[in-house]
Amino acid sequence: MSKLFYIQASPRAGRSHSMAVADAFVEAYRENNPTDEIVTLDIFKRELVPFDGLAVQAKYTILHGQKHSQQEVNAWKAVEAIIEEFKSADKYVMAVPMWNFGIPYRLKHYIDIIVQPGYTFSYTPEEGYKGLVTGKPVFVAYARGGEYPPGTDYEAFDLQKRYLEMILGFMGFTDIRSIVVEPTLMGGPEVAKAKRESAIEKARQMAKDF
Repeated sequence: MSKLFYIQASPRAGRSHSMAVADAFVEAYRENNPTDEIVTLDIFKRELVPFDGLAVQAKYTILHGQKHSQQEVNAWKAVEAIIEEFKSADKYVMAVPMWNFGIPYRLKHYIDIIVQPGYTFSYTPEEGYKGLVTGKPVFVAYARGGEYPPGTDYEAFDLQKRYLEMILGFMGFTDIRSIVVEPTLMGGPEVAKAKRESAIEKARQMAKDF
């Protein structure tokens, strides 16, 4: 039995195009893998630990073996718990809308918590950076109001998919699958509806061999 970890990075629930596609993927996956465990993380509802001065201080004092306080230990344990929850999965699904050409701030907050040396990546002078979350597939449903096709002048504005695939690869992911729903605004509601329905059908098919 495998564990699928579904990260919802949109606060729009039923109105979210990215979540509609990811939901369809997860539903089809469940139908094909009825004994697998599916865990959902809504990052707009989960109380994420603040990665503030205390957590940053704890990171450096504890990881470098320096003298640290119990308060720092507690702060770092909270970070470790979120990392462990993430790493405990065998497969991942993400619903990610574009916000200001990038990703939602709550997803960036979550990434800043889990991307830590010794946990999701390592570094040595001989090997350089090395991802530690390996051999696990991830499916990402992206949605954006405009269009940013490869090879066009608008491609440079896409800091959503490009960044997320970079940071996933940095953590060790090599099997990264995705669907992009675009445009959800600039083409009008009928275009958005057609793009969403097409993406949902494609997601259901992709889930069969995930």
